[in-house]
This record gives sequence, structure tokens and C-alpha cells, in this order.
Amino acid sequence: MDASKVNIKNKKASFQYFLVEEHTAGIMLTGAEIKSIRQGKASIAEAYCTFNPNGELYIREMHISPYHMTTQFVPEPKRARKLLLNKRELKKLHTKSREKGFTIVPTRVYITEKGWAKVNIALAKGKHSYDKKESIRAKDIKKDMQRSMRDY
Repeated sequence: MDASKVNIKNKKASFQYFLVEEHTAGIMLTGAEIKSIRQGKASIAEAYCTFNPNGELYIREMHISPYHMTTQFVPEPKRARKLLLNKRELKKLHTKSREKGFTIVPTRVYITEKGWAKVNIALAKGKHSYDKKESIRAKDIKKDMQRSMRDY
């Protein structure tokens, strides 16, 4: 898989949460982990972000499959990985995430043209079941409209 085509999405995030504010963060990886991501062997479906007591942001439960060619240190597939943001963004996210009902979820992992792994994270507010039903209804209406436009 070409590095520029790596685009790992969290499809559950927009269904389960209202995405209020998005940020792009770098991610600290080992050499074997970046190679696995370049092959598209990662998942952020169950991932979430938390702050440690030092005010650093970590992504947890992000699964990166072990690189098959590595012979030395093989990192834990679901270990916590540090996200790289500037202090102003970290402080802003930390204060907003402490409000009731808000959390930080990863929405997308991709590789830049320079070869850096980046994570799009979003400040999100949880949806209720009736909000989820409305999302499904809106998606169905959109599909029906596209089908009817295609038929003409």
C-alpha cells in the first residue's frame, strides 16, 4: 500500500458522537509501528484519548499489528501512544474535555507527503439513541436522493 493512500478511519465516531472541534496531532511511534501503518494494518475503531497527570495526551486502544519483518523489539499492539500537540492546543482540549459529556476521539490516521503519521482527533459529545436514529434516517434519505438522481 502506498503511504499517501493510507487513510484509516473511525467510522463509529461520527455515528456515536457529535464531533464539535477537530485537531491534527502527530503520534509517537516506533519504526516497526510506522511500517505497519504504511501497510494499512492499524485500527482506531475502539480507540480513545486521555490525558495523563502531566498534561500529555495519549491515544489508547489503537491497534497496530506487529510488523512481520521485525526481528527485535516488538511493541504491544494496543499500547498507549503519545500524541504531539502544542501546549496551547493541549490546554484548550484539556479544559473542554473535563466538561460533562465531552470526550476526545480519534477520527482518522493518515501518512503525510513527508512520511509522518498524523491523527485527526475530535472533541466530541455523546449522542443519545434518538440522535443515532436520526443520523440513520438522514443517511437513508441521502442515499434515496442519490439513487433517484442516478435513475434520471
